[in-house]
Amino acid sequence: MTSHASSSAAATHGAVDSPVISALRTARCTDDPFPHWNMDNVLPPSVTHSLLAWDPGVTFHAGESGGRRDVRNGHRIFVTPAGRANDPELDHLAHLFDAPAARRHFEQTCGIDLAGTFLRLELCLDTDGFWLAPHTDIGAKRLTLLISLSTDADARDWGTDLLTPQGQSVARASGAFNSGLLFIPSDRSWHGFVRRPITGLRRTLIVNYVVPEWQARDELAFPPARA
Repeated sequence: MTSHASSSAAATHGAVDSPVISALRTARCTDDPFPHWNMDNVLPPSVTHSLLAWDPGVTFHAGESGGRRDVRNGHRIFVTPAGRANDPELDHLAHLFDAPAARRHFEQTCGIDLAGTFLRLELCLDTDGFWLAPHTDIGAKRLTLLISLSTDADARDWGTDLLTPQGQSVARASGAFNSGLLFIPSDRSWHGFVRRPITGLRRTLIVNYVVPEWQARDELAFPPARA
């Protein structure tokens, strides 16, 4: 199974010198507490502008959710074929990550195989009271990239926490605008969000490549054709 973007679209949106690939080339790798990469300027301005304007309303804002996102299923925001059809920049975003060149650079940077995986893009809008319990993403997610897109004054402190299994923060990713935290899910990749004040709207784009067995096809940017 190959990438699900068409070759012509990939050529248009996934050029070798795309911002995503440039950010991967300059990513800084750290092994503690688990291997991860810090990235800068991940997305082009036209895409970030579109993501900043995308807000379906307060029912899609996550405050206190018991430390989990899945309890809000039905009120989550994904880049889907319908969304891509309505917004050229969302389509651009999806092709940036699904392009063969981008997939190849992720594989080379992280030492993984993304063959057969599907692209999943989720925009998270978190408000005061939100926290996220320790979890690893291990299982159906082959790769996780968390891109910070908050613009509020305190946003630099809203990055993802790298945790112990007990929830102690041992490092914190930057919450700087358009910065990214990249890692490969493993039994060591404990992360979450330690509860702290969110004075505004914490906006994060979650990029995952998921296995073919992923059940929630409506969450995929390029779902497989129905049989």
